[in-house]
Amino acid sequence: MGKTALITGASRGIGRSIATELGQNGYQVIVNGTKQAFIDEVVSEVLRLGGEAIGYCANVANPLEVTAMVDAVAAKFGCIDVLIHNAGNLRDQKCLRMSDEEWQSVIDVHLNGAFYCVQRVLPHLPEHGGDILMMTSSAGLTGSIGQVNYSAAKAGILGMVWTLAAELQRKRIRVNAISPAALTDMTRPVIEHLKDKYAKRNEPFPEFWQVGDADDVARFISALLKLPDPNLTGEIFGINGTKVTRWQKPEPAFSENGIESFFAAWKQQRGRR
Repeated sequence: MGKTALITGASRGIGRSIATELGQNGYQVIVNGTKQAFIDEVVSEVLRLGGEAIGYCANVANPLEVTAMVDAVAAKFGCIDVLIHNAGNLRDQKCLRMSDEEWQSVIDVHLNGAFYCVQRVLPHLPEHGGDILMMTSSAGLTGSIGQVNYSAAKAGILGMVWTLAAELQRKRIRVNAISPAALTDMTRPVIEHLKDKYAKRNEPFPEFWQVGDADDVARFISALLKLPDPNLTGEIFGINGTKVTRWQKPEPAFSENGIESFFAAWKQQRGRR
């Protein structure tokens, strides 16, 4: 029996590409989503390509549904070798106009969903180790105007990755994050809006938004999972097409003894930019 991979948010976009890629590489894929018809489409695609897959409809923002899903998967397969938390949503709005529901919805799916999935899956990872991958974003790494909810959730993922990597390394469980830049159903409206905006200004479209596709992300994840190094953990990988970026933890730029000395040094640092 091949390894099992539970992929949340796998009914479209990057999650769908990951499911089909891993299915073709010998994994038994568990396709999670919130719409059964879309889940069934992905399962059928994996099977058509020669892989093995089942679907499970569950909302990762609901801890009871996550518990039921993980228990069902563990009962069927015995263990879960890989968890990929890819489920996501967007409720973009400037902070002043953002509703409580818009804030909570994004935090629930991205951040709370990550915790529920990881915490429930941990007892079912094999004794020889396993992999946990979580999707972050450049919004969580550098911020993104109009996405305070999304940026906060994705920044929270970074804290989870670094903490869990340290907690679980002795059990040979690797925890890493992927920051994908890919054209998907979720990103397409944003990119098309930006293209229109820059075209109206007669300005060149920023290179940052010239993104690859979901299959590029899936291929990187497949390659990452094949590497046996137990020390390959606590990392943040940016994927845009064939370009791979390794992000590092924040480090102190400078420190001074005393408040006045600190601000004097800060002004000096600013002057050098």
